Amino acid sequence: MKILLTTLNSKFIHTNLAIRYLKEFAKDVQKVDIREYTINNQADYILKDIYKGGYDAVFFSVYIWNVLDIMSLCENLKKVMPNLIIGLGGPEVSYDSENLMKKYGFIDYILYGEGEVTFREVCLMLNNKMESKDIKGLVWRDKGYIKVNEERPYLQDLDLIPSPYDNMDTKEYENRIVYYESSRGCPFNCQYCLSSAIKGLRYFSLERVKKDLKNLINARVSQIKFIDRTFNAKKKTAMEIMKFLMENDNGFTTYHFEVTAHLIDDEMLEFLKECKPGLFQFEIGVQSTDQNVLEACGRKDDFKKLSRVVTKIESYKNIHQHLDLIAGLPYESYEGFEKSFNDVYNLGIEQLQLGFLKMIKGTGIRSMADMHGFKYKSYPPYEVLSNRYISYEEILKLKDIEEMVERYYNSGNFRMSVSFIVKRYYKDSPFKFYEEFANFHDVNGYFDAAQGKNQNYKILLDFYMEKIGEKIELFRDILKYDYVSLGKTSNVPDFLVRNYPEDFKNRCHIYLQNDENVKKYIPKHFDTPAKMIIKYVQFEPFRYDIESLKNDIMIDPKKEDNIIMFDYDISKIFEKSLSYRVEI
Repeated sequence: MKILLTTLNSKFIHTNLAIRYLKEFAKDVQKVDIREYTINNQADYILKDIYKGGYDAVFFSVYIWNVLDIMSLCENLKKVMPNLIIGLGGPEVSYDSENLMKKYGFIDYILYGEGEVTFREVCLMLNNKMESKDIKGLVWRDKGYIKVNEERPYLQDLDLIPSPYDNMDTKEYENRIVYYESSRGCPFNCQYCLSSAIKGLRYFSLERVKKDLKNLINARVSQIKFIDRTFNAKKKTAMEIMKFLMENDNGFTTYHFEVTAHLIDDEMLEFLKECKPGLFQFEIGVQSTDQNVLEACGRKDDFKKLSRVVTKIESYKNIHQHLDLIAGLPYESYEGFEKSFNDVYNLGIEQLQLGFLKMIKGTGIRSMADMHGFKYKSYPPYEVLSNRYISYEEILKLKDIEEMVERYYNSGNFRMSVSFIVKRYYKDSPFKFYEEFANFHDVNGYFDAAQGKNQNYKILLDFYMEKIGEKIELFRDILKYDYVSLGKTSNVPDFLVRNYPEDFKNRCHIYLQNDENVKKYIPKHFDTPAKMIIKYVQFEPFRYDIESLKNDIMIDPKKEDNIIMFDYDISKIFEKSLSYRVEI
């Protein structure tokens, strides 16, 4: 029996944890191959690749982002390999298994719920060592009838799952994101999340976790993304793991955690203060700041405490924070979402993610659809279209605003220019800026085609001139500062104005030939020839004292010709360059 475990990841750099667990758990009874594709691979390529493998059975790990592609692939696999056994598992098929079997005749088995033990027993069954009817968590066909076996209890001792990171091929993980879990389940009961359907919280032992992480650290993977739904549900455990990661830092691997901010106390804040900049990233689900909305979703939060924690961590300048909001929740209107947006935006974090409610199979929110008048897409990812509190037209407006936030805030490419606009002209509602800017894009047709880097800067300048219309020359300088901050370039666009002093290039070289100048601003290049240093820095003339705005965006800087030197030879964790006003 030749068996393949596979999936379609959303990106090439991702790795699938589920199929690796299944392979390891069944290795004593069945040799299993693993292949990973992506949703961007050509369907014909995947079809050919599996066909040429000559497999007797193929099992797919199925999610909302790949289910449609997998169903189409399975249908064609059955046509070219009629005797191929096709099995599916994963969250997207676990909560509607019987209907899926009725709808798609090419599916032979669905493994629903937690899959390790079930898959191992399916391997035994395929080798005639077990009966289908005796396998819990299995949906199968029996003489034209669909049989749904008893649900399988959750595995309580997670350490029974052999680690996929023992004796691993490090090339398999080179420059990849590794998804890792130290626990399963969640202490909360958020009705829009599948974790609400899983009761209890279970942990791998700290000894097991540390051994796994050390193997991955030694393999120098680019990022380990913890998929624990609430990584810091147990403070002591979370701190022990983070301490281990800090002590075993390889200078390359970074770590991403989903944390609940209101569970972070003063002890943990003091601990986090010592973290190396860029080592950790925190994703924090806020979803809404309206307590009534949160209660309707079964979510517990304390935005006041969350704000204090997030602001404190932000002051450390060492942990990248990414906060999430969800549009389309029960009882939250367009105006209500505006308030939630402003509450979170004003915390000044690195990224604000605008998401849209997904009516995922198996979640409590999906069962409430009629109560709240939800209309949602009938196909994955089942995104909300409207409800009694927010219209489809308003959802579309939020979609455009989401694009503006991604492009002009989350990118970090317009940090000073957007801050200048928002804090001076939209301080009562930053949301209004993104709303008006999105409308400006819509009216001018900018959403109809992709915009290049220079065009994005020109659009912001045009918006500023049309909607604000004051201090225009100052704003050009601010916009140019943002542009040059991104990286060394000789192609600053004309609309940003480059007023070079006489003999400018030669003066820049003379400046870098002076050891005192180098020692003061870029000491790591001390004793380096100027012709080498110039590869890492750029000198740019400005008409206003832009450097003074870095400390206080609300002041009116002096209008005076000056030169700023940008240093790009930095870690780029929080800044894309460092800048200094210099005299040349």
